[in-house]
Amino acid sequence: MSKQKKKELVDNGNIAVFHSKTKVTITYILIIVIGLYIASAFYTEAYPNLIIAGMPVVIDFVIYDFFPPNLKYISTVLKALIETWNMALLSTTLSVIIALPISFLAAANINKNKVFYQIVRFLLNIIRTIPELILAVLLVAFMGIGIISGIGALFIFSLGILAKLVSETIEAIDPNPLEAIRATGANTIQVIRYAVIPQILPQYTSYALYVLEINVRASVILGFVGAGGIGIILKQQTSLFNYGNVSTIILMTFIAVTIIDFVSSRVRERLL
Repeated sequence: MSKQKKKELVDNGNIAVFHSKTKVTITYILIIVIGLYIASAFYTEAYPNLIIAGMPVVIDFVIYDFFPPNLKYISTVLKALIETWNMALLSTTLSVIIALPISFLAAANINKNKVFYQIVRFLLNIIRTIPELILAVLLVAFMGIGIISGIGALFIFSLGILAKLVSETIEAIDPNPLEAIRATGANTIQVIRYAVIPQILPQYTSYALYVLEINVRASVILGFVGAGGIGIILKQQTSLFNYGNVSTIILMTFIAVTIIDFVSSRVRERLL
């Protein structure tokens, strides 16, 4: 094939030809990434042969210790699951309400004060960098063991996520309705009410449901540091080597999270 023909094909978009420098760059990147994986495996001693050698032990543990589940323990697990759900629901509800006004302050097309805008974004970045488990440890130290500490940790964690996602959604909306309403002399509140909220409402609701899913899973882990929920009894039964009870907890948690994920996914599909 002639050079002229190749050029025509490229111009017509029929084939994709990478520049030689691009190919070299991609090759170097792949080599570096593979090298990092190999170095990580050596540093952590996570060799594949160790994983394969340990699989029979894991299988025996699951078969002989985890089964059968202790069905008499279901009532106790159910109470803890309801507590976990209440933690996730309450923390998500609070974060959904408070994150919305903060999102407007963190959106450049709404908050025209650049200094204030940067301060809000910086504070949100700080909140998001703190893992929910660390937040729970801090709140347990200040407020004591219990569900309140878990709700507080999940609330702060959810607030950072929601405010970030919603503010970026606001910045990506169609600017024409905003300019049209501003041209009529409307104030900022009216611009938000009539030009912004109608555009972001489906995504905002979808993000809220997504954060609820995350909080249900996270609340299980928070119990290990005394922040309430099903994680507390999971830690207790694991420490006592009551693996039949542990199996019941894991099984019911899996079923509950699967149901919540399924319902939430279907609702989000309808909204979007």
